[in-house]
Amino acid sequence: MERKPKVAVIGMGYVGIVGAVCLAKMGHEVVGVDVNERKISMLKKGKLPIYETDLDKYFNEVKDKLTFTTDTKEAVKETELCFVCVGTPSRPDGEVDLSYVKASAEAIGEGLKEKEGFYTVVYRSTIPPGTSHNLIIPTIEKHSGKKRGKDFGYAFNPEFLREGTAIYDFFNPPKTVVGTEEEEVAQLLFDIYKELPEAKIKLPIVESEMVKYVDNVWHAIKVAFANEVGYFAKRHGADGRLVMEVFCKDRKLNLSPYYLKPGFAFGGSCLPKDVKGFVAIAREKGIEIPLIEHVMPSNRKHIEKAKKMVEEVVPKTEPVTIVGLAFKPGTDDVRESPAVYLAKELQEAGYTLNFYDPLVKREHIEGYFGKGFIDFSKVKFLNSPEETFKEKNLVLTGSFKEIPQEPEAYEGKRVFDLNGLLYKRNDLIERCEYYGMCW
Repeated sequence: MERKPKVAVIGMGYVGIVGAVCLAKMGHEVVGVDVNERKISMLKKGKLPIYETDLDKYFNEVKDKLTFTTDTKEAVKETELCFVCVGTPSRPDGEVDLSYVKASAEAIGEGLKEKEGFYTVVYRSTIPPGTSHNLIIPTIEKHSGKKRGKDFGYAFNPEFLREGTAIYDFFNPPKTVVGTEEEEVAQLLFDIYKELPEAKIKLPIVESEMVKYVDNVWHAIKVAFANEVGYFAKRHGADGRLVMEVFCKDRKLNLSPYYLKPGFAFGGSCLPKDVKGFVAIAREKGIEIPLIEHVMPSNRKHIEKAKKMVEEVVPKTEPVTIVGLAFKPGTDDVRESPAVYLAKELQEAGYTLNFYDPLVKREHIEGYFGKGFIDFSKVKFLNSPEETFKEKNLVLTGSFKEIPQEPEAYEGKRVFDLNGLLYKRNDLIERCEYYGMCW
């Protein structure tokens, strides 16, 4: 019979107590830890301090595998790894209160000081990116006198539990994410979770810390978006729920990975026009839609960020080459093209420009934006990728994708990659001075 490591679960709130019970159900001996003596007293008496669907049933089935204590130091000494599930509440100003995280790291460090052998620390609390490297690991090292990677392992392992369905969610996660730089630690956790369905994903620590935040912000945006659509629909005598039911039928664009890659601003004949039209109608009818109202200003910020990225490193004496002028690949359509708006911003900042897009001519730009929007006396149109990639400062907007694949083409260049054309192409990136838009 396979031996299961004995674990401590630190923090007996919703996440912690559910995790402790589910780990015990999976066959682990579990020590539940909390500084709240009343809570631990209840658990020792077989009483749950919270209600969660089916938790009492599972709790009663695994009581013989559970012990409880207020002493983190002792719990660390008698286990092989710990899962930390302490609270990270909001302060009045909205900042994250990390006092419980820091206190738990101090206590774990004190326990490690007297413990022999290698130990693994796994944080599950939702924490701001960088907290592991900047607070948790240094605190454990300071209080233990030991070093991560040599004396103890560390991972961040975000949880995806919803209150009311937490037991089900533990055993049926949408994904299992382990953030660590240590292969042995990742393998230990994947072995623990091996019976769980869906993808097992190993990430660097900072990216793993971000995952839960991004998930929850997206969920909040979805709720806010659906509500704003509902208000808009009701004022027009339409059934907002029926509209959203049909919206959710589209698994190709609406509910899919499509449009969810960080990069440059959107443009074209549809998205800007329809967002602006939706907002204008809402204002006319007095419908408050603050989320949707801020979509276009947010989009504009990405153009400003691209301009700033260029300004920070390119002298005004050097020309800037914009590669791709249409709003998307495979078209000559420049309507609301963010590349043209960026060109305008760079000209106003004092740069001379080169343009390369085999499908887009001067008349396309003037036809939509009007004469004078771009000062073409300060623009040179290039005729080929070969001519284009002789230039030093290249802004790859993503709307022209047939860029050189030979590493030598990037030698000595500054490349501003706005839509990830060179993303993870280390053979090309290492040859140039590379700037990624969102990575």
